[in-house]
Amino acid sequence: MSAINLERKGWHSRGYLPHFDADRFQFVTFHLADSFPKPLLDKFRLEREHSKLEEYYDDQFRNRIEEYLDKGVGECILGFKNVAMMVEKAIKFYDGDRYDLRAWVIMPNHGHLLFRPLEGFSLSAIMKDLKGFTSRETNKMLGRTGSIWHPDYFDTYIRNQDHFDSVISYIENNPVAAGLCARPADWPFSSARLLADKKNYI
Repeated sequence: MSAINLERKGWHSRGYLPHFDADRFQFVTFHLADSFPKPLLDKFRLEREHSKLEEYYDDQFRNRIEEYLDKGVGECILGFKNVAMMVEKAIKFYDGDRYDLRAWVIMPNHGHLLFRPLEGFSLSAIMKDLKGFTSRETNKMLGRTGSIWHPDYFDTYIRNQDHFDSVISYIENNPVAAGLCARPADWPFSSARLLADKKNYI
């Protein structure tokens, strides 16, 4: 994976969705290119144009996104064990170096992360590097070409300990809510069975 060391941007947009890039814990959702139909993304972009950035990422909006992703639309290539293992390994690789990772899960067509970028590393650059590396590796594994990811991602900055706790619970229970397993710790590609000492906001 390439080296990154970029300035944080605060509120900004890459043409799809607004992002808040700062020295705070972030709840990030990234998804495969075929997991969200373009008309639905266009609808969300239209809604964004009529909303303030801070209001755009309310809980109701986020829930709509998550509910759609949990339907398992698309090829769901993250459901292949070797691909999921590679993506999880890539996520954990820079924990403590580029970011402070607190929770994650790899679902069949998307992933969730909770981390705080460390000094000198921006959220946008971290995600660009992670998605670029995992896309190339997945293509090697599956004998295909092109980016596997949608070019953007959804992020929400963490407000306080209660918000932090609820995000960890959501991330680690996502496979259960989607009907993929009975207990969070049963899902092999998440932090539910690990990082028990890293569940504090401070």
